[in-house]
Amino acid sequence: MKYYAADIVFPVTGPAIKKGIVAMDDHGTIKGIYNQGEVDDSKVEFLKGALIPGFVNAHCHLELSHMEGIVPQHTGLPQFLMKVMTERGAKDKAVDKAMEAADKAMYENGIQAVGDHANSSLSAKVKENSPMLYHTFVEVMALSNDDVEARIDQAKEIEFHFDYKRSSITPHAPYSCSKTLFKTFKKAVGEDNIISIHNQESDEENKLFRYNKGEFLDFYEKMKLSVDGFRAQARNSLQSFLPYIPTKNKLILVHNTYTSIKDLDFVDRMGRKVYFCLCPKANLYIENKLPKVENFLLGGHEIVIGTDSLASNTSLDILDELKVLHAEYPHLDFNETIKWATINGAKALNIDHELGSLEEGKKPGLVLLEGMESFKLDQKIKVKRIR
Repeated sequence: MKYYAADIVFPVTGPAIKKGIVAMDDHGTIKGIYNQGEVDDSKVEFLKGALIPGFVNAHCHLELSHMEGIVPQHTGLPQFLMKVMTERGAKDKAVDKAMEAADKAMYENGIQAVGDHANSSLSAKVKENSPMLYHTFVEVMALSNDDVEARIDQAKEIEFHFDYKRSSITPHAPYSCSKTLFKTFKKAVGEDNIISIHNQESDEENKLFRYNKGEFLDFYEKMKLSVDGFRAQARNSLQSFLPYIPTKNKLILVHNTYTSIKDLDFVDRMGRKVYFCLCPKANLYIENKLPKVENFLLGGHEIVIGTDSLASNTSLDILDELKVLHAEYPHLDFNETIKWATINGAKALNIDHELGSLEEGKKPGLVLLEGMESFKLDQKIKVKRIR
């Protein structure tokens, strides 16, 4: 048994404890949370800063780790996608090496679990050997109705390479999936299949669905993708595709940079359980814009945090993502945002019984936020993995 004390302990599911103490056994299982004076000081290791559970990165693309620095910033989403699609090819050894380095960096940055999107089985070995827990989302894309069945079958074959308890297939995004795909997908998955869809990352996506105009039409033409069957819906993309998503499945909507209050009202009226994943650094990298966090707070919507990939980010560090949000929205309460980065993500990935909070019986990892002596997050605070 080891005892760790810090200026503040954030159990996440309970109130923060000043001068709190965390008891953890050699296997990393939490055995108790104590107040100062409840444990003999001679048994306690005292740390400067705040102790938290390991982070949950709710959205990543480990497969794209080799593309770090390749795509210029602020291109807008259609141009970004074109660059990724045309230049993502690399030798397996280079891809493997980059994924291993990214996996190691995430763990050192205090991340305990990852919701990772994949288009192949390339990341299976890295995930199998990782100290982190992964849930793999195998993406399905098809704009042509003739491709739908084959693409879903292909995704299921890829999913076979990953832990069946922690994997699922998912539509990639509204702009890469036909209405027929959404309808067919609904019949092809069980209720335990978690869905994670890129949503409204660019205003061009909403233009496409409202008016059948904008940069996505140029993207389709240059990539030689046929969208002859597409019809404008006179409403935003979220309102266009959400009715076709299975109602009983957990749903993570990723990015939401251009999600409006009307879109959120639409979600609420449908009675859907949705986790809204924010990837602020990637949003700045691609579109140079952040989501309107106040919109999600007003409705009490559950927020989770992701990093996206090294193709669209300079680091895979959840603390960096929180710093960006707190700098842009100084009124945010760290007691709330730490939930976004831990327990909310764990709930979205169905692993909250294992990690996401400092609770007895869990193995959530233990992370120190060095330099944090109050309830305020600032740019000087650094992350250090303790266990």
